[in-house]
Amino acid sequence: MTAGTPTGGEALVRALCGHAVTRVFGIPGTHNLEIYRHLSAYGIRHVLTRHEQGAGYAADGYARVTRHPGVVITTTGPALLNVAAAVGQAYSDSVPLLVVSPGMPLRHPRLATGLLHETRSQTEALRGVAAFSHRVSSVAEIDAAVARAFTLFRSRRPRPAHIEIPLDLLEAAEETGPVRLAPPVAPLAPAAAAVERAAEALLAARRPALVLGGGARGAATPGIALALAEELGAPVVTTANGKGIVPETHPLSLGVSLHSPSVQNWLTERDAVLAVGTELAESDLWSAPPALNGTLIRVDLDPDQMYAGLPADIPVVGDARLALTALLAAVETPGGVHRHARVPGEDPVHARVPDEDPVRRAGVLRAARNAETAGRDARWIPYLRALRAVLAEDAVITSDSAQCCYYGALPHLPLGPGGRYLHPTGFGTLGYALPAAIGAKTAFPDRQVVALSGDGGLQFTVQELATAAQLGLPLPVVVFDNGGYGEIRDEMAARGDTPTAVDLAPVDLPALARAYGGQGTHAYSPDELTAALTKALRTPGPTLIAIPEETP
Repeated sequence: MTAGTPTGGEALVRALCGHAVTRVFGIPGTHNLEIYRHLSAYGIRHVLTRHEQGAGYAADGYARVTRHPGVVITTTGPALLNVAAAVGQAYSDSVPLLVVSPGMPLRHPRLATGLLHETRSQTEALRGVAAFSHRVSSVAEIDAAVARAFTLFRSRRPRPAHIEIPLDLLEAAEETGPVRLAPPVAPLAPAAAAVERAAEALLAARRPALVLGGGARGAATPGIALALAEELGAPVVTTANGKGIVPETHPLSLGVSLHSPSVQNWLTERDAVLAVGTELAESDLWSAPPALNGTLIRVDLDPDQMYAGLPADIPVVGDARLALTALLAAVETPGGVHRHARVPGEDPVHARVPDEDPVRRAGVLRAARNAETAGRDARWIPYLRALRAVLAEDAVITSDSAQCCYYGALPHLPLGPGGRYLHPTGFGTLGYALPAAIGAKTAFPDRQVVALSGDGGLQFTVQELATAAQLGLPLPVVVFDNGGYGEIRDEMAARGDTPTAVDLAPVDLPALARAYGGQGTHAYSPDELTAALTKALRTPGPTLIAIPEETP
């Protein structure tokens, strides 16, 4: 883009436009008005949320479904700190999120002066939860800071970034050159020797397994991950962020089952485990990672993951799509003979015949997983089946840190080809589902998007019902109401403690949705959920569907 004499606010908007940003989320404030002044002139649409944390989660949801960075604009002080929880969640889940805020003036004294929204150090606060926090010192530096963020998003494991522009620089006009843009970056190809070692281990394996995390999602579109699983005859288990990479109705799929003791025991028995784009962390397994007895092959863009948690026996550093494509080519049997089909007279090792029928073993494991928690999960499963029956294959479901989500929907709501399930893993924030659904729906207005939450989590960001109403886009919000913080209530009871501070006074959530300008109803049976959801998907604005649960 051409040179000129822009203000700092225009320089920022011009740089965002140069990086193909077409939508931002946030709330205007006294110190960021110069940014807002230029948004429409550069074709950037703005989504006004009711809280900066909601803006952060909405931008996160937008980023996950579009695979383009989500952008948040806040003002100084409390506004920026309000978005910090969303930044922490984006860091945990490797989401490309850019937060832009004003900061104290360029020559602001070290001693406090009482300036509006004065904060000791915004950059130090955000540096603790983001990949970096960059405070610029001139108008000319603004586009370089934006380019730095987009280079990070393109070249390494995506992480959130923060750019602070001193508020006096936002209004200052300076001579600048053409906008500096992030350079094109080719995906990181894995080393050929590493791929060869991994392929040899997989070819020799008689009991292989695939573990797919969110970092494997780039290998899902052309079916590379599924093709590799079929070629190896390997059952596939995913993390929450890997949900749906392999269709969960496929006979080799175990779905989101890393938390299952049966599946964890099964992993310890594998002679080769291929883990792609996953930390294999406590937040994935809900317990300490089990000691694996076979060869662990880890594929990840982040080399640090080769030493974290369970160290890799064979590290493969690189882009998941390139790595799995190379592995598939290396293990494919000439003539298309798969592991589960032996050619008469052929040596079993070269025919890669497993010790067990992988499809049958996957079925047994799915049944074992379900049996482990049948009593606990029974209250959600009929409603989740009703939900699945109504939704299109490419529907987007956003999730909260709620029992109905991590115990219910993650393992029991199968995802079809093209569908997405967005869940706040690791950092485990509350209040994610509703604003994330708003971000996803603004990205794809014609696609079905449903938020799934509990009553406790919903009330962290319930005010975003007003945002959804103002947008006027159909958005069902399904809420399982157990009268408080059900997980903490159960944990207290399991410790033998008297449940304390976990029960919430009843709230008429459908009435609250109507007060915000949407619709609301109760569903007392799966059939009532089917009817309410079918109507909600055709009704402009949010429709909150509350499903009462019995509480102790």
